Amino acid sequence: MKKESITMKEMPESEQPYEKCEKYGVHCLSDSELLAVILRTGSQGECSTALARRLLQKLPGKTITGLFQSSFEQLREIKGIGRVKSIQLLCLTEIARRMLKGRKQLEELLCEEPAQIAAYFMPSMRFLETEQVRLLVLNGRNAAVNNLVISNGSFNSAMASPREVFYYALKHKAVAIILLHNHPSGDPSPSREDLILTKRIAETGKLIGIPLLDHIIIGDNRYVSVKESGYFSKPESEKL
Repeated sequence: MKKESITMKEMPESEQPYEKCEKYGVHCLSDSELLAVILRTGSQGECSTALARRLLQKLPGKTITGLFQSSFEQLREIKGIGRVKSIQLLCLTEIARRMLKGRKQLEELLCEEPAQIAAYFMPSMRFLETEQVRLLVLNGRNAAVNNLVISNGSFNSAMASPREVFYYALKHKAVAIILLHNHPSGDPSPSREDLILTKRIAETGKLIGIPLLDHIIIGDNRYVSVKESGYFSKPESEKL
């Protein structure tokens, strides 16, 4: 006897995302349905889709991008997300980071193009919860040869002194440098402190012969290049 077909609503809830994906395409799945597929199973008394919905509510910002800001320990604290599921989710976010970053290697960056530099660092810096300062070390051809994290700060501040910057610049035989840091708020507009830091680094660089070519601030899928803003061409009296 032929079995009657059942509708998607009549199927177990945990199977619905698979059916929906097969019939309509993966782009039709909601964030919680995508997570349910990754999680595969639920927890005691809870199916995978219900667990996925609850997980979303626990993530920073209550959105799927909150996974980028979640650590192994933070994920494990969520009921129903144990060791294996935490690792699965972290691997998923790392795959996403690498895909966003693409195949472009550090050495291939055109350091005269702030947009290319910002695009390269955006995946790894835009979701950081605290400010981080990075130093891009350039050789005589203005090609990037090293990328160094020189400071980790708080939500709205990352302290970096000219001494730290040029210690690493000299150690790695920099001919020129580019400074980068992120704004966890998502707004890359430079603060007064950012411009003071830029001015101090640029002045020190002139004295020791390692010029600062740019200071790029990373926001949420946005960036500001101090060079593009015309800061370096302003008279000294107008730089702050």
